Amino acid sequence: MDLAGPKLRTGKLKPGPAVMKFSPKKTAAGNVILPAQVWLTHREAGPPPPHLSLDAVIFVDDQEFLTKLEVDDTLRFCDARGKKRRLKISGKFHVFSGTGYVAECSRTAYVQSGTRLYMKGKKGRFPVGQVVDVPATERSIRLRVGDLLIISRGSSSGEDELSASTSGAHRVTCSSGYLFDSVKPGEPIAFDDGKIWGVIQGIGISEIIVSITHAGPKGTKLGSEKSINIPQSNIHFEGFTSKDVMDLEFVATHADMVGVSFVRDTRDIVVLRQELEKRKLPKLGIVLKIETKSGFEKLPLMLLEAMKSSNPLGVMIARGDLAVECGWERLADMQEEILSLCDAAHIPVIWATQVLESLVKSGMPTRAEITDAANGRRVSCVMLNKGKHVAEAVSTLDKILRRIPPRREQT
Repeated sequence: MDLAGPKLRTGKLKPGPAVMKFSPKKTAAGNVILPAQVWLTHREAGPPPPHLSLDAVIFVDDQEFLTKLEVDDTLRFCDARGKKRRLKISGKFHVFSGTGYVAECSRTAYVQSGTRLYMKGKKGRFPVGQVVDVPATERSIRLRVGDLLIISRGSSSGEDELSASTSGAHRVTCSSGYLFDSVKPGEPIAFDDGKIWGVIQGIGISEIIVSITHAGPKGTKLGSEKSINIPQSNIHFEGFTSKDVMDLEFVATHADMVGVSFVRDTRDIVVLRQELEKRKLPKLGIVLKIETKSGFEKLPLMLLEAMKSSNPLGVMIARGDLAVECGWERLADMQEEILSLCDAAHIPVIWATQVLESLVKSGMPTRAEITDAANGRRVSCVMLNKGKHVAEAVSTLDKILRRIPPRREQT
């Protein structure tokens, strides 16, 4: 389990409407080739079978009626726009603690909590339940080159003097005071693992104004809880936070290994060792996650400090934040230095971030990521991200690593 560390993130944006949209697959000419696949069940029935490819999951309040549905039954409803729609039951499955159904809809529909479902009988239609627990949609803002973005302190409700001339600018929040205390005008700032870049134009007591300098051709979306990096700012983090200390209580009880995020210097390691000694955890594994320039530069000293304890030790190369913090062009040689240092110290290395990313998410790898994955033979562990095709990615990675002879031995 990971300790989150002092990560800078955007605050939560105001949620959008609690509406769920699903649409059929169509040809370029607009003809339906595959109806929308909808999972219909009761909230407590459990998740759908993993092999199903679904467009939406709908929970219905009447559990008793659901058990009586059969394949080819048709449910009718009026969606959030008042459009009449139908759901035809095409499959019935027994899941963890109930029954679930796959229903097909041949037209686009917008469903919200309270949408009533009906069936047609000999004496007309009769209600069979209503949709419940539709989550609010996640909102985001689309940023383009040249846009202004105002970052406000999370607790700030007003506007300071900088806001007067920035009407129409996009707004996000950040609850960490470290950001507002560390940046200066002219310094770069990155969002969402480097997908968006900007330059700080102005700083107020509770706001920072950013001019966007890099985004996609049609703009790039920035949502809630996305990373913020300030690679050239002199930031002084509390490396091992009070929340990390609280979370360590749970980790100590339920995990065999603790990942320490955003370690920056030996002070973080000293605090971690003290907390582990307090809890008498000499066998809990420690993974130092190298995600910052400071963590990279001070890794030799941090390893020496961590090796003073009896806890098993490892290092993770977290390539996402490391690339944003230090520059894409430096990532390759930094990775080599970390591998050489850990090899000399006999410390196992975990290799992470975007390994077989396309395969995990879409089911089809790129040529570049296959050769990238082959480099995983040099480390002790390779970490994959979550995705629909993660089982296939694990199998592919296993075949790649087995085919390539090891270049070095590690103990």
